[in-house]
Amino acid sequence: APVVARGCTDVFCCILFILAILGYFAVGILAWSQGDPRKVIYPTDSRGQFCGQAGTPLEKKPLLFYFNILKCASPLTLLEFQCPTTQLCVESCPTKHMTLLKAYLNKGEQEYYKQFCKEGSAPEILRDGLCPSMLMSSKPFTRRCLPALSTMKGGVVVVGNETIFDNGEGEKVNATDFLDASKKSNVVVEARQVAMRIFEDYTVSWYWILIGLVIAMVVSLIFIVLLRYLAGIMIWVMIVMVILVIGYGIFHCAMEYRSLKGEPGSDVTIRDLGLQTDFSVYLQIRQTWLAFMIILSIVEVVVILLLIFLRKRVLIAIALIKEASRAVGHVMSSLFYPLLTFALLALVIAYWAITAVFLSTSNEQVYKVFNTTECNYSRDTCNPEVSHKMSLFFHISRCPDAECLFAFYGGETYYHKYLILFQFYNVFLFFWCANFVTALGQVTLAGAFASYYWAFKKPDDIPANPICSSLGRALRYHTGSLAFGSLILSLVQVIRVLLEYLDQKLKAAQNRFAKFLLSCLKCCFWCLEKFIKFLNRNAYIMVAIYGKSFCTSARDAFFLLMRNIIRVAVLDKVTDFLLFLGKLLIVGIVGICSFFFFSGRIKAVEQTAPSLNYYWVPILTVVVGSYLIAHGFFSVYAMCVDTLFLCFCEDLERNDGSPERPYFMSPELHEILSKTKMLTPNGKSFDIL
Repeated sequence: APVVARGCTDVFCCILFILAILGYFAVGILAWSQGDPRKVIYPTDSRGQFCGQAGTPLEKKPLLFYFNILKCASPLTLLEFQCPTTQLCVESCPTKHMTLLKAYLNKGEQEYYKQFCKEGSAPEILRDGLCPSMLMSSKPFTRRCLPALSTMKGGVVVVGNETIFDNGEGEKVNATDFLDASKKSNVVVEARQVAMRIFEDYTVSWYWILIGLVIAMVVSLIFIVLLRYLAGIMIWVMIVMVILVIGYGIFHCAMEYRSLKGEPGSDVTIRDLGLQTDFSVYLQIRQTWLAFMIILSIVEVVVILLLIFLRKRVLIAIALIKEASRAVGHVMSSLFYPLLTFALLALVIAYWAITAVFLSTSNEQVYKVFNTTECNYSRDTCNPEVSHKMSLFFHISRCPDAECLFAFYGGETYYHKYLILFQFYNVFLFFWCANFVTALGQVTLAGAFASYYWAFKKPDDIPANPICSSLGRALRYHTGSLAFGSLILSLVQVIRVLLEYLDQKLKAAQNRFAKFLLSCLKCCFWCLEKFIKFLNRNAYIMVAIYGKSFCTSARDAFFLLMRNIIRVAVLDKVTDFLLFLGKLLIVGIVGICSFFFFSGRIKAVEQTAPSLNYYWVPILTVVVGSYLIAHGFFSVYAMCVDTLFLCFCEDLERNDGSPERPYFMSPELHEILSKTKMLTPNGKSFDIL
């Protein structure tokens, strides 16, 4: 049985982890005291004031208006930083095109025009440029007034219902420049429009999504319960159902491909179509359904071939799953432990996200000199609290159009200088804490299932509340070991994040050797991460059983697996494959049902289904959520199988089945698993398969 008399392991890592957590709390408190999430929610005008914030003079002016949208050529500048032009909080965006001269000559238009000007009378407006040179028909998006481009005729841009020829100052506007600037800003706008449509879909379908996830949870729970009593039958039913579900997907794609034959525009290729914000367009072309059909056919063939060549190994894996079902049946509380893991991971993610928002919004307002054309003062720091004329005293004669405007959020304090380090620390501790929570779940389940395996008389010798006992041992004695293993994994994951960042930065580079080297590094660290996850998982099982340090447990687990490498390949991985098919079956059932419901294919519930912009949004959400739920339930089985497998290998090496050293495994498990030709340390041989 798991060793009872044990001591604390990897104490230094435990202390280091506690200090890191305390530092994480300190960073969070510092960020919360300096940050201001309003900067994310509300846009700011040229003085750094928040538009539309409750309790301020700008409460009824929620939208941001740009005097000269031509200077906002970069989407990044438009949506994350301030454009080098005057910005004003307004109640509504302009709905028509109008020049300043036209408004000044027509008194009936002056009141309408003044709402987009700074404070001042008409003469001051003309002299000091307190009004935009012209208004353009705009639409509000992300609380900003952006041009409402409709068509382009002969190189002339049409805004609203009017054509722009001049900028209101007697100068001709270059329509091509205007279109380029507007297109660049509208790249992000189109993406945000898709995001808004997706958000709208979530607002009208969230309760149906929750119902779908609840159904996935019920189906997973029913599947697990049936697996407990009918493991062999359920595995074969699962295999057949997976083949049938994938087969139906192939049939449906073939029918859609056939139905689109001869339809106008259906023969257009995906490459000709390009990137479309309306994803339903892709479903109207035959090539999309052909691609789906080919992908599903490949998956179907691979699954069938694997089952054919692994048919004998599947029988052995089913026996191991039956034994795992008995273990889960005696430790039923293990099925609900993933809920605790989900809750802790949600807490870690929430703390990281909130801290990241406060850190990114903790900069101070920085003001720069803008609109300087032929002088050296452009982008100099200025003080808006001083009189407008006084702040520009030294260059007002040379730069009469200069303005002291809010530029961006930054700062010169030590906190702002080391802000990037705080962000990095936040990301690193997020990985460390998330991996620690996962490790805690693995060692807790491993300890509980090891208690089952090493109980000679089952279930009489199984301790009461094995999950609680295992969790208590893990926290009391092995926090350091869990922190050590999760630290190693976190370092590799952070390096992978940095490599992805470098890859994004080097995409435009022409150095092929650098790209090749970076790709090799990404591949190597991906493999290293997978290996460390595998080694950590088995090391935690040994920690739960024997209570040794992480390095010692990792070494023992590694050499134990190497001595039984054939069994690892034959049993452990085939069992993982069968459990993956179980997840695939649950996801397929729930995904197909959600597809017919949200797409309105079921006439009986056509009126009940919500009206959506993209019906794939809730379908994809339900599919991903169903997989995570199924993975949570099946992870218990996977951990049980891995624990029983290691215990079996250890039992086979320590005992010989004699009355003096009897096996702890069940007779059924021993009969099937010992059919292998492997030499043990005492010279005994076994026939495999």
